[in-house]
Amino acid sequence: SGGTVSTSGDFKIHTFTGPGTFTVNAVGDAAGSEAVDYLIVAGGGGGGQVTEGGAGGAGGGGFRMSNGTCMPGPQTSPLAVGSSVPVTAQGYPIQVGNGGTAGTNGRCSPPSSPKVCSTNGINSSALGLTAAGGGFGGGGDFPYPGCNASNGNPGGSGGGGHGSTGAAGGLCKGSGNTPSVSPAQGQNGGDGNSSNSDSSAQGGGGGGGAGGTGGDYLPTPPGSPPYQAGNGGVGSFVVQTGFAGCNGTTGPVSGARYFSGGGGGGRRGSPPNGNAGAGGSGGGGAGSPGASPGSNGVAGGVNTGGGGGGTGRSEISPTSPSGNSGSAGGSGIVIIRYKFK
Repeated sequence: SGGTVSTSGDFKIHTFTGPGTFTVNAVGDAAGSEAVDYLIVAGGGGGGQVTEGGAGGAGGGGFRMSNGTCMPGPQTSPLAVGSSVPVTAQGYPIQVGNGGTAGTNGRCSPPSSPKVCSTNGINSSALGLTAAGGGFGGGGDFPYPGCNASNGNPGGSGGGGHGSTGAAGGLCKGSGNTPSVSPAQGQNGGDGNSSNSDSSAQGGGGGGGAGGTGGDYLPTPPGSPPYQAGNGGVGSFVVQTGFAGCNGTTGPVSGARYFSGGGGGGRRGSPPNGNAGAGGSGGGGAGSPGASPGSNGVAGGVNTGGGGGGTGRSEISPTSPSGNSGSAGGSGIVIIRYKFK
């Protein structure tokens, strides 16, 4: 018992979108199992906020999965381990992490306005295993107390680096798979770019699940504006029905559902000075184009572990707090599946 319970063929699936308890009320028998498979996704990081330039997109939450009884690759994530977790008759606490908070007032009017830092996503855990929250996106190239100036933060997947306008430097991506597990629970973020030209400062994309790193900024044509902010890394996937469709089950297998996508980087300025980064498949939020007040990054998807998109300074109203705040990460999820007949 515990969570929202569904049945697909010979398998039962318990989905937790918030904290709870997975309770084993009786041991299995020869027709069922005494072990369970899991999907554990942590909360995605919060997208970066800026004073200048384009902020980095946040990393997706850590992605951990087992596939001991079902679905050989490529039907399911290459991150899935091949062994299920044995269980006994007891309760197992489940924690589902929230997404990281959005940084606000990267550039403030008046300057005394409170500035709030972006944060990493919150860990998720189940069955003695933990997935780490995604790293926040780099931002705030004029440092203020308690906030990282420019770098993406480490996490389940790393946050993208901030796109500076020259003076602040920074720009570095955050590392993924922090703390380290095998297989890796996520990937690195992407670097931002530094330029003395305000119009060419773009944030890097946040790292995703098994889909690779978040994108570095991209000059088009090479070496000259306009610049493309980094795209969020693609997340990892399971089949649409959760864990159905194998070992004799009659449940359907159709499509794929992605988790732990990275957030896209933000860009500074108005068109045609480049494009904001796209969010990665798996709930990653898109970056802000920074073209008008109020144009913040897009939040990560609920219960996907997607990272929040980075924002960009508005050219129209550079002293307004609107359009200079980050975006929240998406909450995580835990799914447990087992053969019951």
